[in-house]
Amino acid sequence: MSRRDEEYRKNQRRKKQTSGSHTSGKKKSSNVKGQAGHRNNATGRSQGKHRGRRPVRKNRISRSIGLVLSIIQLLASIVFMVEMKILNMLPMKYYLLLGAVLFLLFAIVLVTQYYSKKKGIAGKVISVIMTIVMIVGSYYCARTSSALDKVTGGDYKLDKVVVAVMADDKAEEIKDAKEYTFGVQYKMNGSQIEETMTAVNEELGTEVKTVEYDSLAEQAQALHDGKVDAIVYNEGYTGILEEAFENYSQNTKVIYSHSIKSKVENKSKDVEVDKCFSVYISGIDVYGAIETNSRSDVNIIAEVNPTTHQILLVTTPRDYYVEIPGISGGQKDKLTHAGIYGVDASMATLEQLYDTELDFYARVNFTSLIDIVDALGGVDVESEQAFTTSEDSGLVMNVVQGTNHFNGKQALAFSRERQNVDGGDNQRGKNQQAVITAMIKKMVSPAILTGANEIISSVSGNVDTNMSTDQIQDLIKTQLAEAPAWNIKSMAAEGTGDDQMCYSYSGSTLYVMQPNQDSVNAIKTAIDDLEAGKALEGTVSTQ
Repeated sequence: MSRRDEEYRKNQRRKKQTSGSHTSGKKKSSNVKGQAGHRNNATGRSQGKHRGRRPVRKNRISRSIGLVLSIIQLLASIVFMVEMKILNMLPMKYYLLLGAVLFLLFAIVLVTQYYSKKKGIAGKVISVIMTIVMIVGSYYCARTSSALDKVTGGDYKLDKVVVAVMADDKAEEIKDAKEYTFGVQYKMNGSQIEETMTAVNEELGTEVKTVEYDSLAEQAQALHDGKVDAIVYNEGYTGILEEAFENYSQNTKVIYSHSIKSKVENKSKDVEVDKCFSVYISGIDVYGAIETNSRSDVNIIAEVNPTTHQILLVTTPRDYYVEIPGISGGQKDKLTHAGIYGVDASMATLEQLYDTELDFYARVNFTSLIDIVDALGGVDVESEQAFTTSEDSGLVMNVVQGTNHFNGKQALAFSRERQNVDGGDNQRGKNQQAVITAMIKKMVSPAILTGANEIISSVSGNVDTNMSTDQIQDLIKTQLAEAPAWNIKSMAAEGTGDDQMCYSYSGSTLYVMQPNQDSVNAIKTAIDDLEAGKALEGTVSTQ
């Protein structure tokens, strides 16, 4: 082989080696790039995982908050349902329906919060609102139950015996009257006067001087004549003294008051309100404690037949000249004076007059009438006459013949007016029936659904009844469950004016109304017909 050939071969081998070296370098470089790429991919995946953790964590927090709100909503709903059960005014079918709706709302909120991939803001807002509603509802249910307990189950009456002196007397309180001579009488409410004098003696630390009189009239006259310095009597007689002595209240002042509480037998506990029952509605012409014995200026009997859905309203004039059984010993007196001896005395008087039995009583005063009418959103009253009320009614206003929409104060003024209406006290009784009829219409309408709580709460302390809580609850539940239309008939006892001696005040004659026996007999017949389930003529429907 020539030398030239050998050199050629060596050169070829060098080229191959150089080419291999370059290829190896490229491969190595490629491997480095691959490793770097692998590291970059790993880093990217790591960063991707890191970026994905934050939304997951936020979702978990939002879900947890939603679940907590759902549980709070459930607890609030349970408390509300318990309070509704205690209040016990909702028919069972409505109670179960309410429970089902509340559970469904809870389930919807729970599901939306547990499975939501987003924040579920709408569900949280609904849950918060429902919780607030349930808490507020529970509060009002509890307050209504408490108020109902205060109104119902009346089993006592309250008498206030006062010590009065002339208005210009220097004495301002009982300790200033230690040396005074007290005029007393024991013919009426004798035990109350004795108890009060014992309390006065204990208060003053000595036995005061007394002069005994035979009647309230003699007592009052002795005070005005200066024969005694003070007189002691039941505060309920103040209205009678105002009839006999002009401006009596302005000319005298009370320096001491002693309260005496006594039990009233409640015979109505076992009365079933799904059968015929009666309610004596007594309107007290005062603003004080509703249990206090005082004259009853409104005397209305409501005879109710739940089977035929009929109500008979009977008004008896306050001046009706009647006996007070167990009190007057056969002597007659004004019906209004019976209230001085207690609501049971008024009921006994009306029972004897109409030969019937009264199951319940409901005593109301000025404040309660205003509050009830306002809680109902006002009432539409039908007036037989057009007139303008006087200042004595408490509000001067124009009344049109026909329909009038009254608020509480207007309804009270309409009920009290007797000066500017034809028929005087008789027409006032009819106007009072018109207001009660309007109130019944509103109470058996859907307005009771929104007004029941406010009515009961607002009249607490201004209404007193011997009807039990259970009996009132049964009445409301029946009305809500059946929603029947009621037919109402109004009747008023009639009579003629007269002046006669009265048991409660023997000093002089007082204005009275002699009963018209025909009107009394007509009322007796209507009561018997209603109890027998007969349809009454001349009724007004609540629809």
